[in-house]
Amino acid sequence: MNTLLNKKKEPIDKLAAASARGHSLGGEALRRMLRSPVAITGGVITILFVLLAIFAPLLAPKDPLTRYLQDKVNMGRGIIPGAMPGYPLGVDDFGRDFLSRLIVGAQQTLLVGVLATLIGVVVGMILGGLAGAFGGWVDTLIMRVVDVMLAFPSLLLAVSIAALFAKPSQWTVILAVSMIGVPIFARLLRGSMLAQRSSDHVLAATSLGVKRRSIVLRHMLPNSLGPVIVQATLTLATSIIEAAALSFLGLGDPDPSRAEWGLMLGNAAHKFLEIRPELAYYPAIAIIVVALGFTLLGESLREALDPKNRR
Repeated sequence: MNTLLNKKKEPIDKLAAASARGHSLGGEALRRMLRSPVAITGGVITILFVLLAIFAPLLAPKDPLTRYLQDKVNMGRGIIPGAMPGYPLGVDDFGRDFLSRLIVGAQQTLLVGVLATLIGVVVGMILGGLAGAFGGWVDTLIMRVVDVMLAFPSLLLAVSIAALFAKPSQWTVILAVSMIGVPIFARLLRGSMLAQRSSDHVLAATSLGVKRRSIVLRHMLPNSLGPVIVQATLTLATSIIEAAALSFLGLGDPDPSRAEWGLMLGNAAHKFLEIRPELAYYPAIAIIVVALGFTLLGESLREALDPKNRR
């Protein structure tokens, strides 16, 4: 009888020991993402895009600035050479290898997306952190400014900011796109910090006489960064799309030598869409695929970190 009871206790004891060990939130989120086909798809697209951007100068078969077939381009007659041996995607209106420019354009596109997202995160966290930490009139003032920014549609806000600059450039695009994410990150961090203010560990630290600055920097802020990180992944996708939209509207970098997907799409759509429409299709498809990859990865990360989805 005792032997039978001991055998029944063994699985229970093992289960209790396994649950007692527990796992970190990051470890559980990683395991859930590795079991998700959506997360894997988004991760693969994102990793391939990042690797392509990093090693673009080595992967490009030709120099993206050299006008190899300029003598064969005749815009007056609508002649832009298409695919041929040595030029799988043909050339652009300056006779430059389009495949090489498409590969190198990944680097510029990633640079614009990352810098715009990074600036938006930093500025938004400063505003949201101040509002959530101090409250009162500081919170009211900052949130009213944020509400005004949120009242504008994202693209209209970016166009308005880009139009303020006398001469458009790559940095005007980055600054304009970054301002779209500022109110989003500010409200998100403020809400997370307000939720942390009533948590047990913050109340305990306050009762022990810990300084407000230490409470904010050591307790409230670190525990409020999870939603911000997830939102940054999603914002990176929209930043790439918004930057391409500004270039398409003629508010981007006017330098024709720069290889960037949004600029390539805008030039092709405005100048020779009827002559060689595929020169607009290639960068458009690249932007869509990359934005999809970041979106899938961000949504999967959001679900994996959501306590309601824990198993």
